[in-house]
Amino acid sequence: MSNYLLEMTQINKTFPGVKALDDVNLKIKKGEVHALIGENGAGKSTLIKILAGIYQADPGAKFLFEGKNAQINKPIDATIKGISIIYQDLSLFSNLSVAENIYIGRDSDKKPWKKINWGEMESIAKKALQELDFDIDVHTPVEKLSIAQQQLIEIARALAFDSKLIVMDEPTSSLSAGEVEKLYKVIDKLKQRGISIIFVSHKLKELFTVSDRFTVLRDGKYVGTYEADELDEDKLITLMVGRKVLYEKNLTKKTGGQTLLILNGLSKDGNFKDISFELKAGEVLGITGLVGSGRTELAQAIFGVNKPDAGEMKLNGELVRIKSSEDAVKKGIAYIPESRKTQGLILRQSIIDNISLPVLQQLRDRFGLIKRKKEIDLANHYIETLDVRPALPKRAAGDLSGGNQQKVVIGKWLSTKPQILIIDEPTNGIDIGAKTEIHKLLRQLAADGMGIIVISSELPEVLAVSDRILVMRHGRIAGELDIEEATQENIMNYALFGSHASASEIAASKEVTV
Repeated sequence: MSNYLLEMTQINKTFPGVKALDDVNLKIKKGEVHALIGENGAGKSTLIKILAGIYQADPGAKFLFEGKNAQINKPIDATIKGISIIYQDLSLFSNLSVAENIYIGRDSDKKPWKKINWGEMESIAKKALQELDFDIDVHTPVEKLSIAQQQLIEIARALAFDSKLIVMDEPTSSLSAGEVEKLYKVIDKLKQRGISIIFVSHKLKELFTVSDRFTVLRDGKYVGTYEADELDEDKLITLMVGRKVLYEKNLTKKTGGQTLLILNGLSKDGNFKDISFELKAGEVLGITGLVGSGRTELAQAIFGVNKPDAGEMKLNGELVRIKSSEDAVKKGIAYIPESRKTQGLILRQSIIDNISLPVLQQLRDRFGLIKRKKEIDLANHYIETLDVRPALPKRAAGDLSGGNQQKVVIGKWLSTKPQILIIDEPTNGIDIGAKTEIHKLLRQLAADGMGIIVISSELPEVLAVSDRILVMRHGRIAGELDIEEATQENIMNYALFGSHASASEIAASKEVTV
């Protein structure tokens, strides 16, 4: 009898103009955590969607599940076989209760007039939650739960469906360090029950923490499958990208040119208080801090979507009041939000439509009609400049990998020709190769005279791109560091304690959630 729960071999997938998968193999053992890794665009998402029944592989693919030939033609086929997919963007119904979300889909084969057995629903939900040691009222609406709690509901739903294989796609992208540790414990429990897990992540440290084996894809091709103890981070990166990638501290600080932005005492009740700083042309200003420190709310205030209660803002030396995001764009400010899928893109629309969206008025002729050629030329310019792959301007943004989606969002806002670019979590859920590309792009934009504010939870990222770093704590600026003096340790000193602290004090803190 086979030791493998899942065997996918000779997997090919062709889309118009591009071959997304080229003879890919994936074999998952029973009760293992298997890392599926590769750069954005390597084919991971396409392979998962074939496993989930969303896409169909090209003819010739071989698919075995529990040693038997299997066909997955639609998502319900995967569910029936015991395959559950937990996507990065959770697929819960926020207006329904915990119990309803765990139970939903179980009655898909019943008649439409069949009554719901509410007692059975609650019993199944409670049992699944108990297996995860998650104590919560099953009547609670999901919209009242944290992201980490919602993720546990997704896992509980997989248990309720007696899943044998669970795919976790970027499961820690929105979790704090403490929540990540809890997820690791849940994964251990799933392994002990003999459940297999495919773990997709761009965070190498966590991959080595949880994974037993690794399958590496590159440019849609199968590179190989390796035991965890055969690899280290350097070897894994080389397998992923075919070259050595450095992720180093910025050592070429720029002092900047003229002052573009001045904040003086900016405050918003419950979000941030007494924020004062300057941003110069040609400078990258990093802002970091603990989760909930007010970083995103500050960015949104500068962009006009989270109006401050007090303080003043100056642009190019003139006192201004930003009344809306449209007002901010007119004044030369662009903001790239943290969530590209829910806030940055219209996923069903093409690359062309997304890039041109903020500048449609500039693309109209005297009759108010959009000049289509000009719109296409604009999209092609940023596709080429940012190396968006595949270079198909009519491709839906939602069909692109995470890194290429982020490039489209950047192109969208660069099309407004901003003086100031604010970018929140610029490489969240993006592989290390794409990260270095985006870091180089940000440094180049600054070199060309743009003022850039980078908000990030990843300290190596902040150190890699910034000329200065502001550390926020409890809605205030706890410290400011020039790049020459900045280290992960002294950033954490300010983030945790608001001042310099010893290494022993940092180690004693249990809530490091940067």
